[in-house]
Amino acid sequence: MRTTPTSPIDVVVTGGAGFIGANLCRLLDETPGIGRVVAYDDLSSGRAENLDGTDADLVVGSILDIDTLQAAVDPADAVVHLAARPSVARSVADPVAAHLVNATGTVNVLEATRRDRLRSIAVASSSSVYGANPTLPKSEDLRPQPISPYAVSKLATESYALAYRHCYGLDVCAFRFFNVFGPLQPAGHAYAAVIPAFVDAALRGQPLPVHGDGRQSRDFTFVDTVASVIVASILRRVSSPDPVNLAFGTRTDLLGVIALLEDILGQRISVDHEEARAGDVPHSQADNTRLTALFGEVEPVDLRQGLEKTIHWMRSQTALVR
Repeated sequence: MRTTPTSPIDVVVTGGAGFIGANLCRLLDETPGIGRVVAYDDLSSGRAENLDGTDADLVVGSILDIDTLQAAVDPADAVVHLAARPSVARSVADPVAAHLVNATGTVNVLEATRRDRLRSIAVASSSSVYGANPTLPKSEDLRPQPISPYAVSKLATESYALAYRHCYGLDVCAFRFFNVFGPLQPAGHAYAAVIPAFVDAALRGQPLPVHGDGRQSRDFTFVDTVASVIVASILRRVSSPDPVNLAFGTRTDLLGVIALLEDILGQRISVDHEEARAGDVPHSQADNTRLTALFGEVEPVDLRQGLEKTIHWMRSQTALVR
């Protein structure tokens, strides 16, 4: 029997053992009205240990494996599609792999989901779709100008999802994520996101790797805020004919992040300037008008508090290693 407003909502999270996915599974566990949670992940970048302490069921499988994917989705009432091959730099190194996972994989997830039109789906796109468009803040009505294979593949993700809404009547919400950070985000590899790379280096007493002059700015969004918006979209079956920025209109340059880290840690931090990376955009800031109209009840975690929580988590991981 399919979900009614009085029955628990069973949810499948693709990429559920990843950084955002595992934080989302943790919040879903704590949310009244949510039933079984399945984390569907091929563990290429996610980790089974990320789900420790949750009641989520891990199903190991790829979004390119149609039969395994369909079996995982069949019992669900809602799908959150987070699985992707991340990183702009990684996509520049291997554009075909980015397309295969992010574009073709998304079609597979949508096909599995549309077998039952009563399902709803939330999908993760990216602020990278704005690319070379210099206008700030970034409104969803701006023309996308992607400048990396990753950005193109995420534009395909949201475009396919919204087309399925139009063609097949699926309840769809396509979120454009802006520089999400927080606990469980990995550091220590070539494609690490900027905040975990900064925090990891600072805690080790090493220079922070800054690509370019450090004046590039981002609308950093703490992962708990992202999870709260997604959970709200599931509970209310929010469906939008247009993409939705998932960020709150803040803008901090990398030098400002470093200054915040120095203040929180109470220490001077050295910087190692490296070459700017191909495909990186200089500035990013969301227009959050559409987001607040749909999810006005969600209060964002500010950057300083998010950094404090991230530092606390990364310190706990260092203690565990010791």
